[in-house]
Amino acid sequence: MSGNEEQTPRVPRKFRPEPFGYHEIVELDIETLTNMGQGLGRINDWVVMVRFALPGERVKARVYRNDKNFSEADLVEVLTPSPERIEAPCPVFTECGGCQYQHFEYSAQLEWKTRQVKELLWHMVRVEHPVLPAIASPKLYGYRSKLTPHFQLPRGDNPMTIGFLKAGTRSRYVEVEHCPLISDEMNETLTRVRAKTRARHQEKPFKKGGTLLIREHLDGVSTDPKQTIREKVGDITFSFIAGEFFQNNPSILPAFTGYVRNKAREAGAKYLVDAYCGSGLFTLTAAQDFEQVVGVEVSEQSIEYAQKNAADNQIENASFVLGDAASIFEHIQFEGSDSAVVIDPPRKGSSEDFLNQLIDFGPRSVVYVSCNPATQMRDLKVLLEGGYAIDEIQPFDLFPQTRHLECVVVLKKQD
Repeated sequence: MSGNEEQTPRVPRKFRPEPFGYHEIVELDIETLTNMGQGLGRINDWVVMVRFALPGERVKARVYRNDKNFSEADLVEVLTPSPERIEAPCPVFTECGGCQYQHFEYSAQLEWKTRQVKELLWHMVRVEHPVLPAIASPKLYGYRSKLTPHFQLPRGDNPMTIGFLKAGTRSRYVEVEHCPLISDEMNETLTRVRAKTRARHQEKPFKKGGTLLIREHLDGVSTDPKQTIREKVGDITFSFIAGEFFQNNPSILPAFTGYVRNKAREAGAKYLVDAYCGSGLFTLTAAQDFEQVVGVEVSEQSIEYAQKNAADNQIENASFVLGDAASIFEHIQFEGSDSAVVIDPPRKGSSEDFLNQLIDFGPRSVVYVSCNPATQMRDLKVLLEGGYAIDEIQPFDLFPQTRHLECVVVLKKQD
């Protein structure tokens, strides 16, 4: 990879001038990866993070930000490439901010994702515990079932850009004509939707930018975020609103939900509580192994779909409760000592109030599923202090070619 040095770069007003000048070219060895997928190295003990640089590489990089404790830089040239560096298939890789690892051999992606969970566990919780190797996605490309391209209003005579945030920016977008993370049918829909959006803007200009939806499901591809669609996981068919959250790598969901079910039942609990149940993914895929399962959710619409999914799949031992965050377990009719609890909170993690309610409920085991291991580790500290111990940690790679992963931590109540 190479880049041309700017002759007279315009220095941003808030640029901190030490220890490097704006767009100063530096050479360094990359030692590790950050949780954001950046290569990290040091120059005289000063940390420099370089997008798209890989561990073991010596690189030239162009500094664009000096923080209090580190600098950030763009990759200019790879002087000594990693043996795990490969050719990325996407023509806008390194421009589009959606992927961080298309240039990284897949087995190495898995190794580093596993390592990062272990490092977070130590740095944030001060606990050393084995982390099982990340479970690979059956599909490395074409796996995403949901894509949400964005568009902004064009400036002047410039064409409308429809795509994703440019890497390292918060408001600039990159045109994406074809995404290798989605299927051929979804890409065909993407082409049509882009053309339709531009044509509509020509006829009646949009007043502001927006977000589009392309979602593949059991019955085809939808672009209407309000449409009811279906997805099958194992033997269970789920209905949900196309624009709402549902795990979007169907290829790995049978293994993912099967692991959660197996770990929840291992402690011998009779009952299961799914505390962030959505439309019932973990509740219903686990129902066969428990006397009774209860899903709790703060969204009334999600509860309605979860109930519909239980009825459609003839699952009679499942019930769903519209929960209040302040009293999430008060409607549960059985004892915590006979129960296992699955939690799968949003990226921000669980509130301390919820975690204290969970500890007071006292389930035999907690299966904590997270798409953000950093907030998961923060919450883990509360659960460990509340009388739980780590039994097993298993990452799942639901998002190949990106820095993202799902991590499942299984906790058992200590006697």
